[in-house]
Amino acid sequence: MFTDYFTEWTWQNILIRILAALIIGAVIGIDRGAKRRGGGARTTITVCLGAAMVMLIEQYLERIYGGNVNVTRIAAQVVSGVGFLGAGSILVSGHQIKGLTSAASIWTCACVGLAIGIGFIDGAAVLTLCWLLGVHIVPFIEDKLYKHSKYMTLYIELEDGKAITAVSRRLKDDKCVIDTFDVDKPKAKGQKFQVVTTFKMPRHINKEEYLRLIQDMKGVLSVTEV
Repeated sequence: MFTDYFTEWTWQNILIRILAALIIGAVIGIDRGAKRRGGGARTTITVCLGAAMVMLIEQYLERIYGGNVNVTRIAAQVVSGVGFLGAGSILVSGHQIKGLTSAASIWTCACVGLAIGIGFIDGAAVLTLCWLLGVHIVPFIEDKLYKHSKYMTLYIELEDGKAITAVSRRLKDDKCVIDTFDVDKPKAKGQKFQVVTTFKMPRHINKEEYLRLIQDMKGVLSVTEV
């Protein structure tokens, strides 16, 4: 059967699995990035390749050691435990989340290290090469695709609550499909209202012109595309 063919342990199938993880991870990441959501292509590529490496290691161990020894127990602890190390590299800075790709890279690096430690060095080398190609080449593809995306994420600073209502009403009146609309109210006198919103614009609206239109609204102090 078609599904059984790729389960055979051959170099051709190993390469196909790694490339499939690279491509599918990139597709998922580009789709999320086009919708201005966290976890872009570099992050999803890294996680998908790392997960593929874990399963390749499992099959490799089964072929080499069979059921004689339980060599997967320590590996499982590494795969789950290193996630805490990666979580430490994720930072929330204002209205942006940074470090997702770094965290994913730490996890995948641990998976590659497991492969090398058990002797699956050739597979680790191929996966690392695909990983590096993916995280350096795919961003150029993302940039070209995102220029045509109708999704926008805006960080807006406003004078008061009336301006927030006006911006929300304007988006709805212009037939924009609002995905998120998060409001951060000032905690002290003199501070500004902050809004982070993600929405999809109708096809006939130009991004740059719409950005200027929001900026010129009464009560809007600044608008930044995230």
